[in-house]
Amino acid sequence: MINTRSATQKTSTHEESEAPLRSLYLESLQLVERLHRRLLDVIKDEFERQGRSDINAIQALLLFNIGDAELTAGELRTRGYYLGSNVSYNLKKLVDQGFVHHQRSRIDRRSVRISLTPKGTEIAKVVSKLYDRHIGSIEQVGGIKADEFRQMNRALQRLDRFWNDTIAYRM
Repeated sequence: MINTRSATQKTSTHEESEAPLRSLYLESLQLVERLHRRLLDVIKDEFERQGRSDINAIQALLLFNIGDAELTAGELRTRGYYLGSNVSYNLKKLVDQGFVHHQRSRIDRRSVRISLTPKGTEIAKVVSKLYDRHIGSIEQVGGIKADEFRQMNRALQRLDRFWNDTIAYRM
């Protein structure tokens, strides 16, 4: 019976020591989700202020992340440039609206290469200018300094690596 109680105490102590980490981890997950939604709201608001309704925030962010590159939809996903719903659906809409060129690869006919049209580049510039405005005021207004961003980015990169390892090694 002593051994049972000892094991129970160890489990209880272990759970108690993990409680603050659990709370912080769950709070971080909520913040990451909320921040992504808020970023989309900020981008949507910028386009609404300009009277633009021809593109949504997810598509604008996608165009910004494509930038000057020429890549495939798969590369968008693997490089982590894409957040949101179905990438194929949004790329098709962007092609239909004239924001993105698409062309079959000469080497692999199954693969489609995408790049921005001048119209798509214009949208990417709107997002870039929005970010530039934020960079110009985030220290004074938001109270966030470069060192804090470095620390936050390191922590988020480690979390990303942990999640990748969790998937790869089925942890």
